[in-house]
Amino acid sequence: MSLLDKIERRLAPFAVPHPTLWLVAGQTFVVLASLLGLLDPNRLLLVPSLVMEGEIWRLLTFVFIPPNASWLFIAFALYVLYLFGTSLEQQWGVFRFNVFLLTGYVFTVAAAFVFPDYPATNQFVNGSIFLAFAHLNPTFTMMLFFILPVQIRWLAAFAWLMALAGLVLGDNPTRLMIVAAAGNFLLFFGRSMISDLRSGRRRMQYHAKQAAARREAAETPRHTCVVCGKNSNDHPDLDFRYCSKCAGDQCYCPEHLRDHEHVTEDKLHASS
Repeated sequence: MSLLDKIERRLAPFAVPHPTLWLVAGQTFVVLASLLGLLDPNRLLLVPSLVMEGEIWRLLTFVFIPPNASWLFIAFALYVLYLFGTSLEQQWGVFRFNVFLLTGYVFTVAAAFVFPDYPATNQFVNGSIFLAFAHLNPTFTMMLFFILPVQIRWLAAFAWLMALAGLVLGDNPTRLMIVAAAGNFLLFFGRSMISDLRSGRRRMQYHAKQAAARREAAETPRHTCVVCGKNSNDHPDLDFRYCSKCAGDQCYCPEHLRDHEHVTEDKLHASS
């Protein structure tokens, strides 16, 4: 039994059901309140320096900040978040999904306090939900913007490329946030990914050996004259035959089929 299984047995009753629904509902509320001018999303951002000045609510409210985009893209992002989050909850169970979200939250907050004046959002935590779903369901096909069918594995590959670009081109706070989100993902999937890589390497080695064996078999002549050494690979036009009067399978080219010394059982045993 793994450590997570032991923890689940003790703490499962305290898990929060349907956390994705709460996230989507909270972000929807923030969108509507912002459009009506009732709320400034900047007041919700996680800014550690302001938290240390007493604005403690930012430790919680930043998870309800929607993407900074048009309302159409926000609607699509919230739909995707709900779809993937509820699916992960069904696949893992409520407790494990809670742990996944909690570790992402803790990593993000810890990374934010390294640069206390830099505002942090939940975009990388939401990204880890997407990557987790794609890892578990690589052939899932989604309608990109409700129009274009794309297998999610390719979208995940693009997301990893964007994360890599952020690590190379981004500033230090952005890099740390990406590492925090990747750490959350690797905490859950690192061991299985290493196992998959090892299995893939073994499969590649096996297929390489099989291919080498097939090449060797193809290169080995099917017929070879026991007198002169001519073979069917070098002389595919020759009609090789086996002598019925010789002991064993003695193959001859047309030139030596009628002109050779028959191999007896005694000679065959003596040569062997």
